Amino acid sequence: MDNIELKRHANEVRKGVVTSTHAAGAGHPGGSLSAADIFTYLYFEEMNIDPANPKDANRDRFVLSKGHTAPGLYSVLAERGFFPKEDLLTLRKLGSHLQGHPSLKCTAGVDMSTGSLGQGISAAAGMAMAGKLDNASYRVYTLLGDGEIEEGQVWEAAMFAGAKKLDNLVVIVDNNGLQIDGPIEEVNDPTPIDKKFEAFKFHVINVDAHDFDALRAAFKEAKETKGAPTAIIAHSLKGKGVSFMEGQVGWHGKAPNDDEYATAMAELEKAGEELK
Repeated sequence: MDNIELKRHANEVRKGVVTSTHAAGAGHPGGSLSAADIFTYLYFEEMNIDPANPKDANRDRFVLSKGHTAPGLYSVLAERGFFPKEDLLTLRKLGSHLQGHPSLKCTAGVDMSTGSLGQGISAAAGMAMAGKLDNASYRVYTLLGDGEIEEGQVWEAAMFAGAKKLDNLVVIVDNNGLQIDGPIEEVNDPTPIDKKFEAFKFHVINVDAHDFDALRAAFKEAKETKGAPTAIIAHSLKGKGVSFMEGQVGWHGKAPNDDEYATAMAELEKAGEELK
């Protein structure tokens, strides 16, 4: 798939994030938007998946460790055809299969229930270890927030993955520099992120999260790396694609009102037109 087509899908994923959080009156648009290009590359280019057979034993697995950005995951699953896009309007509604955090029991395409920060990477490492024990060909991907990696459990899982040489595991850190209480450096500075993962025996790649050529090269390098898990530190912009959300910590966990929704969708519609 060429970059223009990927950008079109990513723009649709962003529209789904804005639409679903507006409809719910709640949710986490900022980190969903910063990860939209990562979600898009994974689901349209990188991972071996089939929307018609979401439980295929040989499929690649994805764990959204930063589970609060479920609107981004749901939007890419809908864009990829796991369920109708209209379902995004039911986000967080009573009886909807789209819970506030991902649930593998509710939603097609969700491989792990997540939400309690720090736990997703542990589940992903377990899946990768299981793949090794079974001599399976699938790969496991997990997306973490840069605020999330302040959790100690992240580093216990990283220690395990490095020690067990889980080269079928790719850890992606959405490094947008902002968490719910402010800049990561001011809350509980986790930097240097790359050096930390290197210390836990990871192969580390720094990448621009919004450059599809860079993402393509990074995931290719990860696949070619043997004897060690890979950590991709994806440098991103919180709220990417919606001008008034970009780089603003206040949009970590706030839904757009009607006027903000209209403004955001107009911007994304224009961006989509420019990609035709």
